[in-house]
Amino acid sequence: MSPLVSLFLLHIVTASATQLHPGYYLRTCPKAEAIVRDVMKKAFTRDPRSLASIMRFQFHDCFVNGCDASLLLDDTPTMLGEKLSLSNINSLRSYEVIDEAKAALEKACPGVVSCADVIIMASRDAVALTGGPDWQVKLGRLDSLTASQEASDNVMPSPTSNATFLIDLFGKFDLSVKDLVALSGSHSIGKARCFSIMSRLYNQSSTGRPDPAFEPKFREKLNKLCPLDVDQNVTVGLDASPVVFDNQYFKDLVSGKGFLNSDQTLYTFPQTRGLVKQFSIDQGVFFKAFVEGMLKMGDLKVDQPGEVRKNCRVVNSHLPNIVT
Repeated sequence: MSPLVSLFLLHIVTASATQLHPGYYLRTCPKAEAIVRDVMKKAFTRDPRSLASIMRFQFHDCFVNGCDASLLLDDTPTMLGEKLSLSNINSLRSYEVIDEAKAALEKACPGVVSCADVIIMASRDAVALTGGPDWQVKLGRLDSLTASQEASDNVMPSPTSNATFLIDLFGKFDLSVKDLVALSGSHSIGKARCFSIMSRLYNQSSTGRPDPAFEPKFREKLNKLCPLDVDQNVTVGLDASPVVFDNQYFKDLVSGKGFLNSDQTLYTFPQTRGLVKQFSIDQGVFFKAFVEGMLKMGDLKVDQPGEVRKNCRVVNSHLPNIVT
């Protein structure tokens, strides 16, 4: 991690309770959460896989300059945004669902609900609609005026990350080891590309051999799904129940069937193994820890000017509306 990024992380703070709180829009847009939930239900009906990507928007947004919807900004002639960063390109999708939710909110309550809050609500809804926990979200964020592909590239972890790196990274955001393991459970739903595991399957740590942590039959299955000559954009479920949010992800890690290196490392590393075992046994404990982690991550912010965008893909042209 570069010194510049390390310096940035020192400036990230958590939003105060006076700024973010449940029911923030009760007076100004009382149906805001219901509107977003309705859009998410329709998205789930059209394409169940879309919810897995939307759920991860919160992580990919909040770790880069705080929870400010910088993730959603399209590139401009003078700005490289985050959508094409290494961790997002060919990975995140379904931005149009956020567009749909924002359009519905603008129709009901013009200029009131921020795109940053739409991400928070939609991420929660994605979990709830696929069988996971539901919870009250804190709202009241502003949208950023810019985005940074470089910041995303420098901060977001790769699928090959190990537990030591992940613990250190999450710690910089005041997120605990328990938060790390619980939030990694977001991989309970969704798929990943063969590209993400080729080195783990065939050349772990430049050894020319597969990761020994693989359960042998599972490795054989992946060898067939992701052979050396495969189109590396082929996708494979992140756990054995990729459309249901449950604790199967942790059961798979215990049995050596984790897909990504950044997943399986949580069981092979002593400091995180106990939490993986606990979550694999007790789904309720996992759900509680996951909600706590999502709430803490949702508090991440950076002191900077912001606005309520009318279109999540572009900043408002009406600069006098900016709130500092």
